[in-house]
Formats: sequence, C-alpha cells, structure tokens
Amino acid sequence: MEILAGRVLLRPADPDVTTAFYRDRLGLAVYREFPGGTVFHLGGGFLEVSGHASEPADRPRTGVALWMQVRDLAAAHKEIVDAGVTVTREPRREPWGLDEMWIADPDGVVIGIVEIPPEHPLRRDTR
Repeated sequence: MEILAGRVLLRPADPDVTTAFYRDRLGLAVYREFPGGTVFHLGGGFLEVSGHASEPADRPRTGVALWMQVRDLAAAHKEIVDAGVTVTREPRREPWGLDEMWIADPDGVVIGIVEIPPEHPLRRDTR
C-alpha cells in the first residue's frame, strides 16, 4: 500500500473552541479551511478539526494522543503559557532521553510537546 498523505482527524465537542485552541493558542498554521472544518499543518502531516464528537463533552477522550516535535522546548513552553494554555506536565527530560511537556486540548486530547536533544539516537541517520 502506498500512502500519499495522512492526517489526524479530531471530532470535537465544540469545533469553534477546538479550532481556536489550535489556531490561536498553539499557533498552528492553517493549511486549508472548508465549510465545517479546518486543516492545520502538523509537521510532516496534518491535523483536521471537523464535525462533532459522538461522546459527551464532559468525558475526556482516551486512547488518542498527539506528538508534536519542536526545536526549542523552553521557547515553546513560554509561548504556550503566555497564550494561556494549561501545562499538565512541566518540561523535563524523560528516561528515554527526550525532553517533553504535556498539555491537553479542550476535549482532553493529550498533546506531548517534544524536543529531541542533539545526542539522542533519533537525531542520528540510521540508513
């Protein structure tokens, strides 16, 4: 199977609130907008916010998390805090060697913001 493109689809309880969170608070660039949805650039992929959730808004979603790699975690932390986003876990070095912090979107989707240190194996060319 040849994959030409991919994206993560979110079906939020309140699409306007969730779209504003990713656009205005996290500052993700808009790839395209269409009636009923917005698609954001997400590194090498896309994040689409469209439609409505089928479960109640007061119940956090489980089993889905987003992983967003940044160049500078300290700068990303400052931007996020300055934008009024609650950090659910402060930045720290994990035992597996990545620098991570966690936040959540308005529906409770966990978002890991990650910086890969220069010495980490993910930075090495393994071809």
